[in-house]
Amino acid sequence: MTSKCDGWSYLIRFINGNDNRTYFGDAILPAGASGLEDTAEPLSLEARIITGNPLSTEYEISNERVPVKKLLGPLVREIVPDIRCIGGNYKSHLKELGVKPPKYPTMFPKLNNALADHGDVTEIPRIAQDQQADYEGELVVVIGKDAKNVSEADALDYVLGYSIANDVSARKWQMDPDLVGTSPPPQMSFSKSFDGFCPVGPCVVSSKIIRDGLDLALSTKVNGELRQKGTTSDLLFNVAQIIAFCSQGSSLFAGSILLTGTPSGVGMAMKPPRFLQDGDVVEISIEKIGTLRHSIKYV
Repeated sequence: MTSKCDGWSYLIRFINGNDNRTYFGDAILPAGASGLEDTAEPLSLEARIITGNPLSTEYEISNERVPVKKLLGPLVREIVPDIRCIGGNYKSHLKELGVKPPKYPTMFPKLNNALADHGDVTEIPRIAQDQQADYEGELVVVIGKDAKNVSEADALDYVLGYSIANDVSARKWQMDPDLVGTSPPPQMSFSKSFDGFCPVGPCVVSSKIIRDGLDLALSTKVNGELRQKGTTSDLLFNVAQIIAFCSQGSSLFAGSILLTGTPSGVGMAMKPPRFLQDGDVVEISIEKIGTLRHSIKYV
């Protein structure tokens, strides 16, 4: 076994092709790859097994390379204490909604039960099926150590790595006045926290590789059709600003994740609106990280 000091580069959770057991691992990317772009099965991918909590300081990485039979999500609820989201954080998204940019980040919680795997089937419950289930491709920040009252200058020192999420949202439960009333703010947490409404993956890329999360191309496809295309340079508040703001008087614990917002192209803003349907396949790609893939099922 190697020591923690070596650190992982591409954190994954996977089913080992040798024994069919589930492990955390450090993915070994194919030559020339800059992320896990090709996540379609069958996989041609190997990893080194990680023992212990990979989001802590107590883990080890094996020297042995094992075959990855199936990619899962890199994170599990037991090691993710908190999910916080930033709304209205891309200039292009604010423009398509006709909303004035906020003075400070708009933060809301997404409950832990929403966390789901890469490759999962996202179940849309009956309460969220009537032309309202929507996608939001987002850059995820994983916090590596407890943070409180952090300055913007020091904020990136608290980043363990970056991943991809779909902030799946039930729009009527978010903002329909017949359901949530006529007074702001909208019902953000409830509408985005149904079970499985936060698939994350396919990996977490170490902050040794991606330092600040800036200038990364992001795209979202539904059934192969491009719906969102943007870059993290369009963020209204960047990663350092988000961490600094969210940590003021409120602890960000190690393992917490921050969803940083989505660019233009969400289904509710299309004319006419186009929401997620039963059987849809969603693919969200971010440069240097890879492609998160999951499907939709009405239940």
